[in-house]
Formats: sequence, C-alpha cells, structure tokens
Amino acid sequence: MSFTTKTKEELLSQNLLDKYELSALIKMSGSLGLTEQGLTLSITTENAKMARHLYSLLEKLYQATPEIRHHQKANLRKNRVYTVVVADNVNDMLSDLQVADSIFGFETGIEHSILDNDEAGRSYLRGAFLATGTIRNPESGKYQLEIASVYLDHAEDLASLMQKFMLDAKVIERKSGAVTYLQKAEDIMDFLIVIGAMTAKQVFEQVKVMREARNDINRASNAEAANIARTVNASVKTINNIVKIMGTIGLENLPVELQEIAMLRVNNPDYSIQELADSLKSPLTKSGVNHRLRKINKIADDI
Repeated sequence: MSFTTKTKEELLSQNLLDKYELSALIKMSGSLGLTEQGLTLSITTENAKMARHLYSLLEKLYQATPEIRHHQKANLRKNRVYTVVVADNVNDMLSDLQVADSIFGFETGIEHSILDNDEAGRSYLRGAFLATGTIRNPESGKYQLEIASVYLDHAEDLASLMQKFMLDAKVIERKSGAVTYLQKAEDIMDFLIVIGAMTAKQVFEQVKVMREARNDINRASNAEAANIARTVNASVKTINNIVKIMGTIGLENLPVELQEIAMLRVNNPDYSIQELADSLKSPLTKSGVNHRLRKINKIADDI
C-alpha cells in the first residue's frame, strides 16, 4: 500500500462529517448532469472506502439518498471506479456548499468564506487531498506533495490557503490542469498536521530521520575511508623514498632523528601520523612528525 493510500485511509477512518471537506470533494471529483427530474450530482473515486465516506457525508449532512454505482476500468490496471450519484435536492445542496455558479457549473476558485476561516480551510484542504492529493514515498528521499486541480485559479487558491498555514506552496500548470505542490519535508509534515493525519506525519518524520541518519553514517564512513586511503598513499610514498635513500646515500648518513622516524615508518606502514608521534622515544606532535617525513621525501627527491 502506498504512503498516499495509507494517509487517505487514516483520514477516512476518522469518520469526520464536514461540509467544507465535502465541498472540496465535489468541486474536485464531481460533475453535474441534467435529467427530466432535474439536476444530478456524480462524484467518482477509485477507492471503495472513499465512496462509502461520500455516501455518509451526503446522507448525514443533507439527508440525501445517494446511489453508488461501479464499473471496471478498461486499462491494464483494471481498477474499479465508483460513482456516488445524488438526484434529490442537488440545487439546494450546491447552494449551501457555495460551489456552483449561476449556470449550474462549478465555481473555479475557492469560496472566500473558506479562505478566511482557518477551520474551514483545514477541512477544505483535507477534502482536496482526499480528492486528488498524492505524496511521494519518503523512503525515496525526494519529498513531494501534490494536489491536482482542473483550473489554475483553484490551484492558486489552494496555494494561498496552504500559505495561510505557513506552508511554502507553489503552483505549476500542466496539460491536464494545474498542480499545487510542496517540496520541503517540513512543509509536508506540517500539512499532514493541518489536515489531521498525525500517524502519517509521525511515519514520514521517522523515515526522514532514519534516512538522514543513514546518510550521515555513509558520509562518515566515506570520509574515514578517504582518510585511510590518503594515509596509506602517503605512507607508501615515504617508504619508497626511504628505500631509495637506503640504496643510494645510506640511511645512516641521515640525522639521527630522521633515521628514527624512517625506521619507524618502514616497520609500521599502517600507522597514522599520531601513532608514529606516540611511538617515538621522545614523543612528538603530529606537525613535528610531518615535518621530519617531508625532510626525508625532500632528500629522496634531490637524489
């Protein structure tokens, strides 16, 4: 089950019955029809739990008697599509929800009363996410939350609504409409708090912390490996130079302090500079050891 699906199922399990959530669901997943009996409302979803949730919202909030229909998608995924249909008092419902315009279409933006009310805004964002929202699995390390809208002004209103909650929301236009999105992990976690998905927020945060810890460990391991490689390379170079000196002018012709460090390096090729410093008869600083080794390398280079 994807992270998006788990988040939506957490929200649906709360059984919240809120008209602002319903408003978002209708505007983003609904369509209107006209029959001899009057206006009809159809809301589609591929989630059976969502269909039941819509049924409850319509029944409890507006005493409607919806009908749930379903059909199989004619593609490789073959998902079942559910349609919740309402044929009674649709005009009154749409008027109360303030989602329809004067010619029985949906308003393309978000009603100002929702934009100006924090609690209504939270509910609307929850409905918008339930309708078309997706969250990239945080395990991927690339954080992204998207909510798709048919109309650009609706996507921009969603961004404004998110920005009221201090979220860095942005909008991008696509062929099929527009998308309101968040890309920062902190913003996505805050959004989950705003819509009431606390378990999803905790899971997201745990995954993020674990990924960052693994990355820190990997970086430390890589840095340690790089340091070891540099130490080994420097050691090999110095040992080769010491051998060169032995075969030419002779190690005994070097100053005593250079003879001591040279033999210590040849006999302990895996020692770090600090270990060499600690092993001298008269302990020396790392800087002092490096200075003596540079002298040895310089003598070898001059031969």
